[in-house]
Amino acid sequence: MTTTSEPLVVEFHVAAPPAHAFEVWTTRIATWWPQSHTISGDPASITMAPAVGGRVVETTHDATTYDWGEVATWAPPTRLGLRLRLFIDRDETSEVDIGFAADDAGTRIRLEQAGLDRLGPAGTPRRARVGAAWVSITTHFVVACEAGWAAQT
Repeated sequence: MTTTSEPLVVEFHVAAPPAHAFEVWTTRIATWWPQSHTISGDPASITMAPAVGGRVVETTHDATTYDWGEVATWAPPTRLGLRLRLFIDRDETSEVDIGFAADDAGTRIRLEQAGLDRLGPAGTPRRARVGAAWVSITTHFVVACEAGWAAQT
């Protein structure tokens, strides 16, 4: 039985090298992150400052900003760590660790989200929603990453 104290893990593959996958995840996030999973629903941009402590910010067309969290680990092209508070209170921040590992056909990506146990009884239903959201979000990422790589090759 899975509990909220166990990290949520989503694994998937992209047919592109780790450096490209890392770059698409970190610098082109607004091109693939679904608007349905943003705070405003229609962001003008989503940016991630490329350093530990860098902010992840959604900016609307009228220049309103929403703080999604900050970069906890910046190790291109193999690892990205985030402290996310997208759609939650600051005291409910969770940690997302994303590993990019080369394989014969591209990159194996492992996303692990921890900290859902801090939500107490609300953690179990939140975990199910977050897991479903990551499956949707990462599907969009795979399409954008592979299309971008195919255009470069």
